[in-house]
Amino acid sequence: MKDIRTLSLDQLKDYFVSLGEKPFRAKQVYDWLWSKNLHSIDEMTNLSKPLREKISEEYTINPVSVDLLQKSSDGTIKNGVKLHDGLLVESVLIPTETRTTACVSSQVGCSLNCEFCATAKLKRMRNLEVAEIVDQVALIDSQSRMYFERPLTNIVFMGMGEPMMNYKNVVEAIRKITQPEGLGMSPRRITVSTSGIPKMIKMLADDELRVKLALSLHSAIEAKRNEIMPFSDKFPLTDIMEALQYWYQKTGSVITFEYCVWKGINDGDEDIKALIKYCKQVPSKVNLIQYNPIGDGKYDQCNKQAEENYIRQLENAGITVMVRRSRGGDIDAACGQLANKTTD
Repeated sequence: MKDIRTLSLDQLKDYFVSLGEKPFRAKQVYDWLWSKNLHSIDEMTNLSKPLREKISEEYTINPVSVDLLQKSSDGTIKNGVKLHDGLLVESVLIPTETRTTACVSSQVGCSLNCEFCATAKLKRMRNLEVAEIVDQVALIDSQSRMYFERPLTNIVFMGMGEPMMNYKNVVEAIRKITQPEGLGMSPRRITVSTSGIPKMIKMLADDELRVKLALSLHSAIEAKRNEIMPFSDKFPLTDIMEALQYWYQKTGSVITFEYCVWKGINDGDEDIKALIKYCKQVPSKVNLIQYNPIGDGKYDQCNKQAEENYIRQLENAGITVMVRRSRGGDIDAACGQLANKTTD
């Protein structure tokens, strides 16, 4: 049967009118589905039992479930999330003293081929549905309340998949997460991370979601970036920059460049100079991400001196730079490691 959560509010109204019910029933059901995140039609207690039975004859609800939960020594929680068709994705709860962040997936596998990413080694099976994305957020919110006694504060689309390759469903999920009739979270606490698809960056700006944007950059030298992220040869850095400038013009929101520094690959002065030049073209800041090995031996975290060199030169150039330390590495939950792999 079809998942009732695929229906819009207007479609729900039409459905209930077709049953001879008042249109306000649609709002009641919508509230159960998206604000309360209810997963059972039979528990919609403000509907009569005969009406619930009639709905259940035509529709179902296919919630995600936790297939495997792993806890890191640093408090990070990784969820192996099972979808209704048996496929798996992963989502991560990342706690700090002041916030809890949900790292959610947008695709089963990934269609891109970034050399350093474990998810890229997986075949892309399909895009996640709107409800499957929202379910991840609701699940991690409940875990945040259970384990850390506070609600979820932030969401990053940095899990499995390229969010821009599942644009329609990601945008609709964000609307459900942020609307008062949904989970009611602030869009300013949501970051969409992309590997850089210019047309979709502009579209996201035009849709005025008020979310933040992060670009997975890793090199501002064209040829080198194409080696690290082979698909990017279709999207030149000049085209990406034009899209980022458009983004800032439309939204006024500073872009975050996500940047891993690897030993012998992009840890030289020429790499830093290229990054500084690129950053100067649009209001931006840099997140230096501690790399998490995926077992192929090709990419290794740079040494401390190279990292400090990046920080010093970026700061001297007036560019805000932060170092994002690895979290959840002992359970393969850290950035770039999500690949449905369990740790004994």
